[in-house]
Amino acid sequence: MHVLDNPVWSALTGPQRAQGEVVGDVARYDPAVSGFGAFARVPGPAEWTAMAELVGPGGVVITTGTTATPPADWHVEYDGDGVQMTGEALVDAGAPVAPAGVTVVALGAADADDMVDLVERTRPGPFTPRTHELGGYVGVRHEGRLIAMAGERMHPVGWGEISAVATDPDHRRRGLAELLVRVVAAGIVARGDVPLLHAAGTNTGAIRLYEAMGFTVRRTTRFVASRAPGTATDVGISPPSG
Repeated sequence: MHVLDNPVWSALTGPQRAQGEVVGDVARYDPAVSGFGAFARVPGPAEWTAMAELVGPGGVVITTGTTATPPADWHVEYDGDGVQMTGEALVDAGAPVAPAGVTVVALGAADADDMVDLVERTRPGPFTPRTHELGGYVGVRHEGRLIAMAGERMHPVGWGEISAVATDPDHRRRGLAELLVRVVAAGIVARGDVPLLHAAGTNTGAIRLYEAMGFTVRRTTRFVASRAPGTATDVGISPPSG
């Protein structure tokens, strides 16, 4: 199996092991950082039971790649198709140059509230105040307000996933999303990995942008967000959109 067929498992049993928990054949990120989890193989009843024990009663987990419809006692919050895109063409692209008047800044803990605010306005997909800890977050500010950002999420062996690509609606069509994707991609390439990303199958505008940048669709993949049996303890999640 290619590592990108099960990217979360590859990340959590490899480069990002310290940012999650692996118990037998199930794994998940620290839920304060990301809602994604993974199975070692296509799950059956035993694997779903193990996942329920890992996330706890009412815990929500998002799975992709090697996933399946959960048992009837789980509650499915989202089940949809997306595309996985790889950016081999960006390996030799070089460092991007920001246009005049645009400054790209690194984002971290001090920017967490602004990042969450931008996500709430743009809905790029699951994000928490600590998602930035997964690394590589950059953004653009206008008059002090964060108006665009992008960063990394999954880190399968040899790859880096670009995620949380978001632009304030009042500042779109300025090329900010493409600029920040290229900046994050350049950071991934600099450490010797290859960029990849995921987008909802319905987000045709983002897919066209990524294809124009040189990303190619590797496969269609399924995203399943589901809540374990028991008392609900987590809020709902947003579907991935790119």
